[in-house]
Amino acid sequence: MEEIVYTPQKAAYVRWMEEEGIPIFEGLAVEDVTDLPRKPWARMGGTGSYIQLKGSGGVTGMYVVEIPPGGALNPERHMYDELLYVLKGRGSTEVWYDGMRKQAFEWSEGSLFAPPLNTWHRLYNGSREPAFLLGVTTAPIITDFFRDTDFVFNNNYVFKSRYQGEDSYFNMSNKRYKAKRTSMWDTNFIADARTAPLENAPYKVAEGAITCFEMADNSLIGHMSEWPSGVYHKAHYHAAGAILLVVRSQGYIYMWPKELGVRPFQNGKGDQVVRFDWKPGSIYSPPDGWFHTHLNTGPEPARHIALRLGSRKNPTTIHDASTRNNREGPTTSLREGGTLIEYEDEDPEIRREFEERCRRNGIECRMPPITYRNDPLVVY
Repeated sequence: MEEIVYTPQKAAYVRWMEEEGIPIFEGLAVEDVTDLPRKPWARMGGTGSYIQLKGSGGVTGMYVVEIPPGGALNPERHMYDELLYVLKGRGSTEVWYDGMRKQAFEWSEGSLFAPPLNTWHRLYNGSREPAFLLGVTTAPIITDFFRDTDFVFNNNYVFKSRYQGEDSYFNMSNKRYKAKRTSMWDTNFIADARTAPLENAPYKVAEGAITCFEMADNSLIGHMSEWPSGVYHKAHYHAAGAILLVVRSQGYIYMWPKELGVRPFQNGKGDQVVRFDWKPGSIYSPPDGWFHTHLNTGPEPARHIALRLGSRKNPTTIHDASTRNNREGPTTSLREGGTLIEYEDEDPEIRREFEERCRRNGIECRMPPITYRNDPLVVY
């Protein structure tokens, strides 16, 4: 039998990023995405860089792009979902399918929107200041499966079930509803995600609020979370691919593999816990199955935007399988079959360190009193 020498290959998405000729940042987190080194981007226009965080898990891709004053990006279309958040600046976007009239809408800092699948879209900066946008996509899944960029970027298929040029398509919707206890919002455009009203969610964070949004009939969705100064989230874990962007206040995050248990410090494994300080413009992505908690030690309410899979309208088996088919897991206590650690079950070191950091920052700790439980708790 002829001996064949096998040469390991990089994933198609990774190879494609490398061929794009712009920087690729790798890691667990980025302190400020607008500070990442960028280079001229021949395909897109402007300057940009790719961001490949460990927690994206081959599910979501990410990039940051700068549009110069008075400039525009090149028109593009693609066969993957995309969410765009405006980090700085203001401008407009044109959207169209071949044979359909162009539709335009304006955006500014804090705006969040999604071009419908495979529509042509082009972004303009009509101001005298640079514009920065963060893009989160499902490009890794599509690129790895098809391994054909001509199919991904030059496909003529029109998804009429998703977009037909409706005049009101990019108007901010008031369609809000509940999916079990999770607050949902169907809208294809959010004018300012930093100030959009949210619904109370004490089951996730003391005195906090959370609202999920679904855009452009995508499977790639997100949620906005806000909680007071001197308060932190209950630790939880979920599937890979969630990108968290900080838009207000400052603080830090703890992340650790669930295999370390709910009390890693108490178990003598604190050296394996990752801590990252965050501020507006920071992004991070907890790896698959890593507990994490968001702690606000800044002087104002914190707000994060999470961009991720997990649509209730258009669920994916990839996401459902990685969450053990429990979409409510991150909002449900471990004691009830979920993936969330109640305050009374958490590691006491988390509260002790948080109170100390609040004291150093001159911030009042507003966490509710706690009596720790010591009965057994199983992590699945």
